[in-house]
Amino acid sequence: MTQEDEAAAVRQVWSDLGLPGIIDVHTHFMPKSVMDKVWQYFDSAGPMVGRAWPINYRMDETTRVGTLRAFGVRRFTSLVYPHKPDMAAWLNQWAAQFARETPDCLPTATFYPEPGAADYVKAAIHAGARIFKAHIQVGDYDPTDPLLDDVWGVLEDCGIPVVIHCGSGPQPGRFTGPEPVRRLLRRHPRLALIIAHMGMPEYDEFLDICLNSPSVHLDTTMAFTAFVHELMPFPTADDPRLRTAGERILFGSDFPNIPYGYLEALDAITALPGIDDAWLRGVMHDNAARLFAIELPSG
Repeated sequence: MTQEDEAAAVRQVWSDLGLPGIIDVHTHFMPKSVMDKVWQYFDSAGPMVGRAWPINYRMDETTRVGTLRAFGVRRFTSLVYPHKPDMAAWLNQWAAQFARETPDCLPTATFYPEPGAADYVKAAIHAGARIFKAHIQVGDYDPTDPLLDDVWGVLEDCGIPVVIHCGSGPQPGRFTGPEPVRRLLRRHPRLALIIAHMGMPEYDEFLDICLNSPSVHLDTTMAFTAFVHELMPFPTADDPRLRTAGERILFGSDFPNIPYGYLEALDAITALPGIDDAWLRGVMHDNAARLFAIELPSG
C-alpha cells in the first residue's frame, strides 16, 4: 500500500463515522538523539521489548508530523519520558518548543522521582502543558515514591491528564501492575490518569480500576491488534465493561514506534464485537475532545 493509499484508507475510517478526524493521545516525538536511542533499543529487541519489533514509521520528524496530518489526526501528543534523573526538565523544554512549532500537538511534559520534580512540573504547567507522561516500566520507579507526592498533588489539583504506562507489557518491571496504581489512587483519588495500552496485560484489573475511579481513562494503544494478540490477548473482545467504560476509553497508536500500519490499529478497534458507531466516535475523537476541551472545526 502506498503512503497515499494508506492515508486515504485511514481517512475513510473516521469520515464514515461522521468525525472531523482522529485525536491520538499516544504518539511519540522526542529530541532526535533520544528517539534514535529508542529505535536502537527496539531494533535490538532489548529486555523491556522482548521480541522483534520493527519500527514502521522510521522517518524524519517533519515527515512523521506530515504523515499524521495526512491521516487526519487533529491532535496528537509528544510523549517524552526519562529513564534517569536530571533528564525530565530538559525533555519538557524540548517538548514545549515542539508544541509551539506544531500547534496540532497537545503540549506535553513528563517527570521523574527526583528532588525538584514538583518545581519543573509547575513550570511546565505554567508554560502550557496539557498532558503528562509517566513510564513506570522504563523509568523503573514506584509511582508512590515520596519524591513524587507533590507532583501528583499538583496534577490532581489542576486536573491535567497523565498517560501512565503501568501495565506489565511488553515485559514486567519492578513496579508495574495494578497494585501500585491502586495505592497511588488511594492517596490521590482525583488524578486524571490515562492507563496506556489498556493496562496490558492486566486488562481485567485496569478495566476495574477505570470503572471504580471516575477520573481514570484507558487508551487503546496496541490493544486488540494481531501483534499484541499473539502474546498478550485481550481476555474477551466482547467484555461488556468495554461498553460500560466507553466514554473513558481514548484512541492511542504509539506512532511512530509501531510494528504495523496505522490503519491496523483502527481496524482492530472497529472489528470489536458488540460496539456501535457511537462508541467508536467517542473512542476515536469525542472522548478526548471533551477531556482536552478541543472544539469541533467550524463550518
